[in-house]
Amino acid sequence: MGRYILNRVLIAVPVLIGITILNFAFLHLAPGDPVTMMMPIDPTVGASSVAQTQEWQQYQRERLGLDKPLPVQYVLWLRELAQGNFGRSIASGYSVLPEVAHRLGSTLELTLTALAISIVMGIGIGVLSAVNQYSLLDYLATFFSFLAVSVPGFFLALVFIYLFALKLHVLPTSGMSTLGAPATLSDTMLHLIMPAVVLGASGTASLMRFTRSSMLEVLRQDYVVTARSKGLAERLIMARHAFRNGLLPIITVVSLHLPGLFGGSVIIEQVFYWQGMGMLGIKAVFDRDYPVIMALNLISAVLVLSANLLADIAYAFADPRIRYARTLR
Repeated sequence: MGRYILNRVLIAVPVLIGITILNFAFLHLAPGDPVTMMMPIDPTVGASSVAQTQEWQQYQRERLGLDKPLPVQYVLWLRELAQGNFGRSIASGYSVLPEVAHRLGSTLELTLTALAISIVMGIGIGVLSAVNQYSLLDYLATFFSFLAVSVPGFFLALVFIYLFALKLHVLPTSGMSTLGAPATLSDTMLHLIMPAVVLGASGTASLMRFTRSSMLEVLRQDYVVTARSKGLAERLIMARHAFRNGLLPIITVVSLHLPGLFGGSVIIEQVFYWQGMGMLGIKAVFDRDYPVIMALNLISAVLVLSANLLADIAYAFADPRIRYARTLR
């Protein structure tokens, strides 16, 4: 098992390097640069005017290292990264690492809560739908799953705000805590409910559909019929024979769902004013703040690769044949 995990970690290293190269290249090849965004707007003209001279712009690019070729800039960035330094924000001048670390906790709090909701609700309802195929529960679950997949997240967020905050007054509209009140766990959880449910809604629906299909396929297998003919309890059949054999496709869907959560959290954080990496990333994109954008991309890539590694480990526990096959190679 240890050799299997080590192989997966070694495979993830070149993938991470490739992701950083692509992110760095696409970021610097995009139109505009931080120097352009630093130029002020001349109020007498009413449009963007070059208040600085060409010499000033060239000086700023040399100061920021933007005048060097892209490969040289990338190597310099890697050298700083190897020393644990993400650089300084071009827009604010502050160190990137403390700001990103502060926002990372908020984003993880939101995404992991949304992932937990998706797993519990999606797998639970999916199993019940498969066991009670063509029942009222199955039809209702199918209807709401298609509805959740079809409705955009930002629209669902506005509907939730209108219903639960403005009409029913049971949940706060936005933010991470109540203004002027001491920060408590219950208050934070109350603010977390709506963004986490909205963020996890689409994943819950897709996970429910995949779980239902996987369980229906397993329930038709001969070993399940044989177990029932032997008189085993239905709960034992579901837990020991059906669910574990239908778990591999579910693990795949969960591991693929995590990148979507990080991408979707950018919009959800904007709607609910959740102070996470998404809001910081939007501001960095508008400012063309390269160090902040690269730090956010790197951390997101590490989190996604870690989720895939956990999925590979879960594969090995769910199906020992995978672990043995990898060990024999």
